[in-house]
Amino acid sequence: MNSSILRYNIYIAIIASLLFIPFLGNVHLFDWDEINFAECAREMLVTGDYFSVKINYLPFWEKPPVFIWMQALSMKMFGVNEFAARFPNAIAGIVTLLVLFNIGRKLFDVRFGLLWTLIYAGSFLPHFYFKSGIIDPWFNLFIFSGIYYFIEFTNNNSTGYKNIILSALFIGLGIMTKGPVAFLIFALCFGVYFLIKKLQPIITIKQIVVYALTILIVGGIWFLMLALTGNAAIIKEFFVYQVRLFNTQDAGHGGPFIYHFVVLFIGCFPLSIFALRAFKKNTFDTPYQKHFKLWMLILFWVVLLLFSIVKTKIVHYSSLCYFPLSFLGVYAVHKLMSGELKWKSITSTLLIIVSALLGIAISALPIINQFKQSIIEADLIKDKFAVENLKATVSWTGFEWLIGVGLIIGTVVMLLIVKKKNLNLAIIGVFVVSLLAVNLASLVIAPRIEPYSQGAAIEFYESLQNQDCYVETLGFKSYAHLFYSAKRPQSNPMSNDIGWLLSGEVDKPTYFVSKITGVEEIKQNHPNLIEIYRKNGFVFWKR
Repeated sequence: MNSSILRYNIYIAIIASLLFIPFLGNVHLFDWDEINFAECAREMLVTGDYFSVKINYLPFWEKPPVFIWMQALSMKMFGVNEFAARFPNAIAGIVTLLVLFNIGRKLFDVRFGLLWTLIYAGSFLPHFYFKSGIIDPWFNLFIFSGIYYFIEFTNNNSTGYKNIILSALFIGLGIMTKGPVAFLIFALCFGVYFLIKKLQPIITIKQIVVYALTILIVGGIWFLMLALTGNAAIIKEFFVYQVRLFNTQDAGHGGPFIYHFVVLFIGCFPLSIFALRAFKKNTFDTPYQKHFKLWMLILFWVVLLLFSIVKTKIVHYSSLCYFPLSFLGVYAVHKLMSGELKWKSITSTLLIIVSALLGIAISALPIINQFKQSIIEADLIKDKFAVENLKATVSWTGFEWLIGVGLIIGTVVMLLIVKKKNLNLAIIGVFVVSLLAVNLASLVIAPRIEPYSQGAAIEFYESLQNQDCYVETLGFKSYAHLFYSAKRPQSNPMSNDIGWLLSGEVDKPTYFVSKITGVEEIKQNHPNLIEIYRKNGFVFWKR
């Protein structure tokens, strides 16, 4: 790596650090996923058992341990808090931008690599995920890296094993991060590529054996150790859970087939708008560029269609699409800047429409808060829990709506610059405007959303941290009471039995949290519970 490329890498790492690390802990972790994984890491620290993944001090078979280990290490360094839980993904953000820059400069040139980092960091969901505490940023990076090295292997028609081993290594790490879907995605991409190449030989038997052994060693060692230590039942439950996600709507997270199409189109603004121009063939590309683009198209469609078919619909399930979609976005931008593609009015129209949708969404809550009493009195919201949520006392400055308006105005200004024939400045400006908007929204809006959704419950759990008691939820699923009450291992084996907590001979003060919609049922079925108070849609009880 020459000195100028090294400088670019250093600059990217510094800028990425400034984008993703500050203010990671300025808002509580959100139920479920953020708190779920953070609680698993916290319990590792409490028990000293870093081999087993547990939740509520019981075996947790839904996820392998790699990301939980990252969070546990982070908590060792920074303490058990929100910053530590999200710090691993900030590192994922830094690494991801460096990976994209270096792949991009090798694929086209340095400008392409720099544009790729800007386009990825300057789009809403790709940027926001690096400030979260969920598994997907690392999981996606491992899969993308594994596919990248396989792209290198298939491009060179190599008889060697370096790229094969590196590809299998990263896919194996993906398996150890979130499960066998990492290999499934790779296998489906390989299958589609094999069919496109009309079943031509791609890989030798020996290379397949090496690939399989590497994946088994990296991705299977934890499962093997579970089996050898008498925990084979966890493996069974793990795979049963993976199958259930495909066949059923887990925890009510359903949606239509086009769910992820809409999420990617709106959530990946503005790169998704430019990516639309990149799906057709381009005759100016080198064979390697065509080869890489083919794999990105395969990866995009495999992931999008796979998770559109899956019954469970959650926003981050299609987040692996951010990599190929961002490539297609920067590919189109690169062609626009070089004159190989011409700007079209449909691009301007879509940029205005989607920026308006996002801008209105960002500005809506501050504005709704100003008129919430009128909204409540008009009986416009039929969900009683949502009505009570809206009653939360939140300190707004009154200027937060300007973030959304700024996104819309900034986008329009950049499109006016397009008309003045300064295309390069306008395109870069669109992503800079988006980058500023998503950063300001995460810094200013997100902390003010939480009090409406879970703030009252978190406040109650935190008040119990130093008390020797039991705390449980009634009528809804949550992990927040475990993390924010800092639950310790319980000596009484009945402590995880909700029936015993409700009506058994409890040996400690016992607290419950419900939603306001379940109050009458609780009073009727559990008259021994005493209501302590209610706040913002949550009701707090004690035995």
